[in-house]
Amino acid sequence: MHQITPLDHTHYDEMLAAGQEVRPSYQHFASWLNQATPDWLRNKQAEADTLFRRVGITFAVYGDESGAERLIPFDTIPRIISAAEWKTLEAGCIQRVTALNRFLHDIYHEQDILKAGIIPAEQILTNAGYQLAMQGIDLPRQVYAHIAGVDIIRHSDGGFYVLEDNLRTPSGVSYMLENRKMMMRLFPELFASHDITPVEHYPNMLLDTLRSVSPPEVDNPTVVVLTPGQYNSAYFEHAFLASQMGVELVEGQDLFVKNGHVYMRTTSGPQRVDVIYRRLDDAYLDPLAFNAGSMLGVPGLMSVYREGRVSVCNAVGTGVADDKSIYPYVPDMIRFYLGEEPILHNVPTWQLRKPDDLAYVLDHLPELVVKEVHGAGGYGMLVGPAATTEEIAAYRLRILEDPANFIAQPTLSLSTCPTFVEAGIAPRHIDLRPFVLSGKKVQLVAGGLTRVALREGSLVVNSSQGGGTKDTWILKEDITC
Repeated sequence: MHQITPLDHTHYDEMLAAGQEVRPSYQHFASWLNQATPDWLRNKQAEADTLFRRVGITFAVYGDESGAERLIPFDTIPRIISAAEWKTLEAGCIQRVTALNRFLHDIYHEQDILKAGIIPAEQILTNAGYQLAMQGIDLPRQVYAHIAGVDIIRHSDGGFYVLEDNLRTPSGVSYMLENRKMMMRLFPELFASHDITPVEHYPNMLLDTLRSVSPPEVDNPTVVVLTPGQYNSAYFEHAFLASQMGVELVEGQDLFVKNGHVYMRTTSGPQRVDVIYRRLDDAYLDPLAFNAGSMLGVPGLMSVYREGRVSVCNAVGTGVADDKSIYPYVPDMIRFYLGEEPILHNVPTWQLRKPDDLAYVLDHLPELVVKEVHGAGGYGMLVGPAATTEEIAAYRLRILEDPANFIAQPTLSLSTCPTFVEAGIAPRHIDLRPFVLSGKKVQLVAGGLTRVALREGSLVVNSSQGGGTKDTWILKEDITC
């Protein structure tokens, strides 16, 4: 029998409502959990760790001098979302990514949103993620962000809010898939008693999406996954997705340009490539167009891309919409391009390029979360309430050196979910990353990657900062009490 207490009344607990009442979506699971002994759960957790390590589900941490591959901690207690809640999340993600793709097409063509004064032109045109080489290129179906990861949190008011959009090379979907396989292996009885929406068809959806944006004259497109190589932190995911889709995993040296097309070296001779699902940044894609020192890309790729003879997913230049300084304008994009009100709301954000915002943030650093506009993975951020006086003082100097490089947000009350930790079952903060696919249509599997901050009190869920993952269950039908 387990006694689980919410963290405190200022945080929304996914499982427990006020007065320790179990929420309807968790009713069946809570009954099962109450029958499980701590030792049995601990053995199941150890079994999961062993299986994950055997499969090779690890990642590298940049800056770790040991260079050791780490196992992403997996928690055996799932995050459960009701059918009604998922309907809202799904509609909100589709709306948001649709607007972002419209925005990307616009800024590389007519730039109507800039002419209308909705977003300052200099904030786009001088942005490091804006690629002049993309101006005027017409992409299949006008899609730029074919795969998007939308990071969502639930606040203390019970509402869902978007924390950030990941449009360059979003990662983590392999863990969503492997977490589900692990849960079905460890606890088959739970899947017999819960009507949970499947996620295992994601690789087929991804392949269909990639094939749907191939060059128009191609009937049977060849798709490849382009990886920087085995030393990349997400290499497991690159290899996993290629295998699951049944396509080749290639490095830049495996591809070459000839007669206006991209080819792959194979044992039976060159094979034309039509769609490249790239998992490396713009700067390394083509040494003739971007970073001349890149050994990871394909010389001449951009010339073929500009001619429409190969598709690159996600498109070159999507990073400008991935920028945290552009994030505050997404609600305006939804209104401008779609004529709709946002279904999912943004978190209030201060842009430190604005003098008034800068002054406010400098006066309230101990209360706020401050992030670099190009930051990712939880690196380079300040969590004011958890920082020391010395850390805040040092970060203040960084801000003053280049205020435009930072944004700030309130310290959010991320919801909590029961999590199996060393001391037993306790609440830990979580977020959610659904994966949105845009091609012939905009769609997503009913699920996502739930990340959990395993350290007590921590709000940082990134795996590189000690976070773990959970399986995410979307119920097919709501449970009523």
